[in-house]
Amino acid sequence: MIKFEKTEVVGWEAAIRGMRNPMNSWDKSDSGYCETHGPDHCLTCPYHYNCDASEGSIQTNYIIGPNDVDLMKRLRNAGTDHRKFMRMIVVYVDITAPLYWWKEFDTYKVGTVANSCSTMHKIHAKEFTIDDFSCEHLDGVSRDMFMQNDNNQPYFFCSFEDMLYIQIEALNQARKLYLETKDKKYWLQMIQLLPSSYNQKRTVMMSYEVLANQYGSRKFHPLDEWKEHDYLSKEDLSYENTFQKHAGFCDWIRTLPYSELITGKEGE
Repeated sequence: MIKFEKTEVVGWEAAIRGMRNPMNSWDKSDSGYCETHGPDHCLTCPYHYNCDASEGSIQTNYIIGPNDVDLMKRLRNAGTDHRKFMRMIVVYVDITAPLYWWKEFDTYKVGTVANSCSTMHKIHAKEFTIDDFSCEHLDGVSRDMFMQNDNNQPYFFCSFEDMLYIQIEALNQARKLYLETKDKKYWLQMIQLLPSSYNQKRTVMMSYEVLANQYGSRKFHPLDEWKEHDYLSKEDLSYENTFQKHAGFCDWIRTLPYSELITGKEGE
C-alpha cells in the first residue's frame, strides 16, 4: 500500500527563466501569470489552457506557454547536461508507505529531503491495528504455515495473515506494559518486533530530475508500491480512491504537471 497526499509542484517560473539564460532567449518565453475572474475570463485568455480556474473566484496562475513547453521537451531529450531546469522544478508530497518501501526509497539521497513520523518518539502513541500495516498480499489460508515441535511434528497451524495479527497483539501488549511502567525494555520490544510492513508517513521534497531517475529505474519493479501499472490510464489516476488502492509511485509521477518531461512519454 502506498498513499500520496498534498502534492505541490513549484519553481516553474525560475526554472523557465534559467532555462533560457544560455541563449539569452528570454524574449521568446511565452509563459506568465494570469489572473482569472471565473471561466468567462478564460474564453479571452491568449493561452487557452486549463489552469484550474474555478467559477466565481479570483486565482493567480502561472501558465506555461507552448514555446516554453517545446523548449523544455527538446532539452529534456538532449540529456541531463542540457536539462538542468528539471532540477529547479520541485515537488512536495506526503507519502504513506511501508518501511520495506522506504528502505529502497532511501537509496536516493541526492536531491531529496524527507521529514518522517518518528517510530523512535511516537511508536507508543496509539494502539496498533491491522490498518497500520501493508498486508494486502498476505495469505489467509492456514495450511501455508505451521509451527513444529522438537519431533518435527506440526502442532500449531496458522496463516501468514494470522502471524501478523499475533505480532500486533504482542506489540500492543508491549505498548501497554511500557505505558504502565515506563520501562525501556518494553519500548525496545516494540522497536525490535515492528515489522517492515508498518506504514510510515513522510513529507518529501524532490526535483523533476530525481523523479526522472526514479521512474527510469523503478517502473518495472516487482513491488506494487513502485511499479507503473499499464492498465491504469491518466484518467483512472485522477480518481483518489482508485489511485490510493491500486497505483504505485511511478503511476503517481504520471499525474504531475507535464509529466512527459519525467517519463519521456508524449501525450501524458
